[in-house]
Amino acid sequence: MTAFAAAVAMGYRYVETDVHATADGVLVAFHDHTLDRVTDMTGDIGRLDYADVSRARVGQDPIPLLEDVLGTWPHLRVHIDAKHLAAAAPLVAAVDRTGAHDRVCIGSFSDRTVHTLRRLSRRRICTWMGRAEILSLRLASFGVPTPRSTAACTQVPVRQGRLLVLDRRLVDTAHRRGIGVHVWTVNEPEEMERLLDLGVDAILSDRPTVLKQVLTCRGVWNDG
Repeated sequence: MTAFAAAVAMGYRYVETDVHATADGVLVAFHDHTLDRVTDMTGDIGRLDYADVSRARVGQDPIPLLEDVLGTWPHLRVHIDAKHLAAAAPLVAAVDRTGAHDRVCIGSFSDRTVHTLRRLSRRRICTWMGRAEILSLRLASFGVPTPRSTAACTQVPVRQGRLLVLDRRLVDTAHRRGIGVHVWTVNEPEEMERLLDLGVDAILSDRPTVLKQVLTCRGVWNDG
């Protein structure tokens, strides 16, 4: 929660988080599948009950529930990545309980999880593209006829291994189809500038201070 609070204090109105479901179906806002790397405990979140996960600390902080994030900042817009299929149902339920339908976009890189999210939410919640839809969009950028997606945006890296994923053709194709382009994870100011020049709609970064500086210098940061 300290990290989310810091972003809000800086003036960010859009944040991104990953979510995992514990073994007993509690949804936590956390990136890794395991507790090992950044907490004082170890273990696979999906194999632990929430009572165990709740004892883990990141520094001095417990791992927050997604509902803590949505409830603490009721006007914050949140991009949410369901890291596995078991998180799909708890994620839709959390959005329903908090009434956050108009300020979240949910998705996964797993096509199965994306389809499950759309089915459970009955398309009442904004979703982003799974892997197959991203591939379809990339093919369309080369002129291959492909079906349109119901997703509102796509979340892509600049490259996947040696394969270039993001270029102006993809951005332009996405925009012609009404799809926003969100790119991850970008931490260098020069790359942020280049991607903004390409017309991307959002940048996911581990360095929010640097991103704010870039946006401010370009005259597109809004403190209102």
